Amino acid sequence: MDGRDGMRAADADREVVADRLRVALGEGRLDLHEYDERVQRAYAARTYAELDALLSDLPPVAPPEHSALRPASASVEPPVGRPVPVVHGHVGRWLAEVWLPYLKVVAIVVTIWGVTSLLSQQLLYFWPGWVAGPWGAVLVLRTVGGLAGGEPRRQAIERERRRERRRAKRERRRELHANDPEDPKPET
Repeated sequence: MDGRDGMRAADADREVVADRLRVALGEGRLDLHEYDERVQRAYAARTYAELDALLSDLPPVAPPEHSALRPASASVEPPVGRPVPVVHGHVGRWLAEVWLPYLKVVAIVVTIWGVTSLLSQQLLYFWPGWVAGPWGAVLVLRTVGGLAGGEPRRQAIERERRRERRRAKRERRRELHANDPEDPKPET
């Protein structure tokens, strides 16, 4: 490999490719399975050649003002001039979403164990370990895989997109009601 193809890719390069794959998924160019495979390969890529191979069968993205195609729907890209903000601390929020149910259930079963041990006036077998241990091991694997694969960022972007779509839908509804002559106006 000569030149650029043999050069090592940076995390930012991998993110750009993952974003382009997400757009291709939203456009219907990739199915969910193929998107997932390519995103995993993008985050595992070491060189530009490996990243370029993931996009080789996708058309380049043209700015909307230069595109001959109909603009993508709001579900794929945010409206022009309104970038999707990614809230800082998205990793903490994702970790809370993953781990809080586990912590709540473990607290409940340990409390039940503690109360039953107290009422029997002896230290009973610590059965909550059978709940906490396997579930905790699965969550550790999910956490490591999710952090390595950029899952917190993807979820934060998708959450902001949904919020933006809901806001745009409310605005459209308001505009329709404002322009509807059949709609009774409240008297003031």
